[in-house]
Amino acid sequence: MTKAAERKALAEGLGRLNENMVTLAEISELAIRKAVDGLSRIDHDVAREVFVLDQEIYALQNEIEKTCVDLIALHAPVARDLRTITTSLKITTDLDRIGRYAKDIAETTLLFDPNVKHFKKLVSIPHMAEMTIHMVDTSIEAFVKRDADSVRNISEVDDSVDSLNDEVFREIVTYMMDASLTIEVGARYILVSRYLERIADHAVNIGERVVYMVTGERLPRLRAADREKPGIP
Repeated sequence: MTKAAERKALAEGLGRLNENMVTLAEISELAIRKAVDGLSRIDHDVAREVFVLDQEIYALQNEIEKTCVDLIALHAPVARDLRTITTSLKITTDLDRIGRYAKDIAETTLLFDPNVKHFKKLVSIPHMAEMTIHMVDTSIEAFVKRDADSVRNISEVDDSVDSLNDEVFREIVTYMMDASLTIEVGARYILVSRYLERIADHAVNIGERVVYMVTGERLPRLRAADREKPGIP
């Protein structure tokens, strides 16, 4: 195969990879949106749709992994092309985990009685869900547009989600202690809050991987307290 033909074949393979990655990202995002919607309305039918999306995510993830391995084995890509392939492999894992946590939320939804309203409209969980979904939106859009700048500070948004998760935990425990909320229901709310917090973490992972894919730069992993120290970017 000539160099021109080799380059064309690699470009076509990268094009297919990108298309599948965009599709995987869209399905994963749809899964979390449906999971949150199903929970907020205690809609079991919507919750069950998330299970179907989770299977689609798994199948597409396997296809993408095969594509990445084939591209590396057949074309020996270098520099930015290699970063794109290896980063895509890692991002598929994050998107799969987002889908799995969406499934976990859907499974929790099925434990609620559709005829019984949520306690205090799910406490602060809806706000936390909005913040988390926004993070997923931002990281996915950054991948699609190859926009590293838009996700350089995504960890700061994650700090807010972490703080809200702590707040939700304390609030729910208080309601359980004064018997305003049953332990069973309170435990479910705490689990959902934890699932959302983990989804936000995976959104951060995707954002950091996008920065590396586009620029070759690896962002430092800093705790929220460390980021607040003078002299630390």
